[in-house]
Amino acid sequence: MKEKSVQELKQMLDDGVDFQLIDVREPHEYESCNLNAILIPLGTVITEIDKIDKNKDVIIHCRSGARSAAAIIEIEKRFQLTNLYNLKGGIMEYAREIDQTLEVF
Repeated sequence: MKEKSVQELKQMLDDGVDFQLIDVREPHEYESCNLNAILIPLGTVITEIDKIDKNKDVIIHCRSGARSAAAIIEIEKRFQLTNLYNLKGGIMEYAREIDQTLEVF
C-alpha cells in the first residue's frame, strides 16, 4: 500500500498541490477535529465511491491509519484505483508532528 507521511501531507498543503484529502472517521470524530478533508465514513466509502477523484492523488486518513488502510484495500480491490495513499499514522500523527493544537480523541 502506498503511503504519505504527515510531513509530505503538510508540504503538499503548503505548496498548494492539487490532490484530494478524505477522512474515513465517523462524523462525531470529524466534528471534534479535522484537517478540512472530505468526510466519507468507512462504512460508506463503497456507496460513495463517486466522491473519490479518479484523476488526481487521493490521501485517505483516519485516526491512526488502520481504517484508512482498510478503506484503500477495499476500494483498490473493487474499483482498481491506483491513485490512493494512506496517511501514515493518521490524524494522531499529524497532531503529534505537525499541529499540536489539534485535540484528537
